[in-house]
Amino acid sequence: MKIKGKIRIILILSLVLLNISCDQISKSVVRQAIEPYERIAVFKDNFVLTKVENTGAAYSLGSDLSPILKIILLQILPIFVLLVLLRQILIKTNYSRETIIGFAFIIGGGIGNLFDRIMYGSVTDFLILDLGIFKTEIFNLADVSIMLGSMLVLFSALFSKKGSFFREKLQ
Repeated sequence: MKIKGKIRIILILSLVLLNISCDQISKSVVRQAIEPYERIAVFKDNFVLTKVENTGAAYSLGSDLSPILKIILLQILPIFVLLVLLRQILIKTNYSRETIIGFAFIIGGGIGNLFDRIMYGSVTDFLILDLGIFKTEIFNLADVSIMLGSMLVLFSALFSKKGSFFREKLQ
């Protein structure tokens, strides 16, 4: 089923806003309820809540950069990339549903973390999973959105018969 014009745009923007909202609400609760580095075992040591303010990107990469480089690499460049992606999925109508949803998740998560960097000077991370052979670093719901979106886009690029973002760019 093909979704037309304004309804399609509203659905995409709603999905982006939903991702931003879930991320920002969860971070607000964590900022108010959890002390820095406090550990709350939700499910033994397999699912832990803690609060860490990350001044860099993933794995604290870039946290030692000069202030101007941080602004360029962790704020200005991401704003540009997110705006280009948003424009692309709003204007182009030949992407698969999975690609559009995936990029909406990536954009929403990216904006969630970007908002933190601009407003607070750091990103609030608070979740840790340890399932034995699978252990994560600390992350937040924006990171979950970005990862799920990336998996959807990759899945779409590999398996979708409809035009994907990557196939169009390679032709």
